[in-house]
This record gives sequence, structure tokens and C-alpha cells, in this order.
Amino acid sequence: MIVPSAGMRGALAAARLLLENVKFEHTIFALPFAYIGMVLAARGLPTLWQFFWITVAMASARTFAMSLNRLIDRELDRRNPRTRSRPIPSGRLSLGQVGLLAALSLAILALAAWLLTPLTFRLFPLALVFLVGYHYTKRFTWLSHYVLGITDAAAPMGAWIAVTNSMDLPAYLLGLAVASWIGGFDVIYACQDVEFDRANGLHSIPARFGIATGLWVARASHLVTALALIATGVVLGLGPVYYLGCLVAAALLAYENSLVKPDDLSRLNLAFFNVNGYLAVAVFGFTLAAVLLG
Repeated sequence: MIVPSAGMRGALAAARLLLENVKFEHTIFALPFAYIGMVLAARGLPTLWQFFWITVAMASARTFAMSLNRLIDRELDRRNPRTRSRPIPSGRLSLGQVGLLAALSLAILALAAWLLTPLTFRLFPLALVFLVGYHYTKRFTWLSHYVLGITDAAAPMGAWIAVTNSMDLPAYLLGLAVASWIGGFDVIYACQDVEFDRANGLHSIPARFGIATGLWVARASHLVTALALIATGVVLGLGPVYYLGCLVAAALLAYENSLVKPDDLSRLNLAFFNVNGYLAVAVFGFTLAAVLLG
């Protein structure tokens, strides 16, 4: 049996911490929507080249954005009881380690954009503006949730462009679905930091208008998500299997919103981490089935 050296064990521990720092497992929220854009644009299965580089682009974009978030918000994370145990505030990771991962992820993202289509590479600087800029928006606007949503909307829209080298109406509708979905559950997630945000001059819808209003805004956002998904099916002429997926998505969104009450946020993590993961995978599964069944 090969026994890892002390140096190897240290490197593996650092790698685990880096993945923990960016919550790499939560890529499941965004990746299925990139795949939805991909299979709808291809009207079936994409090429292996497209599938591989779209996957690489999505994973690297999220890793870059999350690494940057941890670097930019490190002082806020240190002051917030909810986040002070994260690897940077707790001293388990250095700024250099996280910065190196961010730089590497950015380089891989640029390579993926270049290798996919000319339009993906031309739009790369615009994507970068959002990937970098959204981290600062909570410092001056309570619309920061929807800047994050627009940033994540690049998943299906970018995948569509990666297959077709064009921007078409279905891509915009998918982008709207993701922007309203992500923005809505980010409003829900912000409910747990209302007092901290107010005390530190940070902006969010719950901090500005109250938790009860914030939860109603999240519900309205998720209604837009359901309608945008349905509109995508209408525009593309998709069959009943796809609409069954829309129904499942609507039910999961309704369940997610039912888990959180203004006076009871105890099930917020269930809504955020579990239900959103199920929703993304379910919508992709039904969309793929609908496309393959013609």
C-alpha cells in the first residue's frame, strides 16, 4: 500500500479546503441549466467537444466567481457570526491560495470561451464584468440579488451561444428563468442576515423592506421563472414531457417558498440547498427527455 507523503497530504488537505471554500458541490444549481440551453440549442445531444467545454466553462466560471467573492468579502465574513468559520476568516486558507485558484479558473474560462465559438469569446469581457462586479453591488443597491441572477443567467445563454454561435429568443427566455430563479432564492437566503446587513451598511431587499416583503418578492420572482420556462417550451414547440417538467419545477418552487416564514427561518437551508438542487436536475431531466423524444 502506498502511503501519501506529508507534502502530498498537505496538498490534498489544501485542495479540499479550496473546494469547500467555493462550495464546489453547489455547481449543481447552475450546471443543469447550462445543459438545458445546450440540448435545446442542439435540438438533441451536442457534440462531445461542446459538452466538454461547456462543462469546463461553467465549473471554472463558478469557481472563479466564488473564489473572488471570498476574497472581496473576507472582512465581512470575519464579522458575521454565520460566516466567520469559512476557510479565509478562520485562517485555514491564505489569500494567496484562493487568489491562485481564482486566476487559474479565469484562465481556464477564457480558454473554454475561445475554443467554443467566436461569439462566446467576444462576449467573454461582458461576462467578466458581471462575474467581478456583482460582488460589490450589495454595497450600494438592494437590487444586488438580481445582478447575481443575471450573472447566473449566463449559464443557459452562454451554452446556447456555444452551440449556435448566435443569440435567439429561447436563450433570452431561459436567461430570464434563471435570473428570476436565482434572484428569488437569493432574496430568501438574505433573510438570515437582515440585522447584520443593516448594521454594516449592506443592501438587500429583506434589509430594506423587511423579511415578509422579501418573501413575497421571492414568490413573485419564482412565478416569473415558471412562466419563462413555459414560454420557452411554446417558442420551441416542445412536447408534453417538457411541460410536465415545468409543472414539477413550479411545484418545487412553491414548496421552497412554503418552507420559509417571516417568523421562522429554521428550514431556510433545506429550501436553499436541497430543493434548488432537485429543481435544477429535474428541469434538465424533463427537458432532455422531451428533446430526445422529439
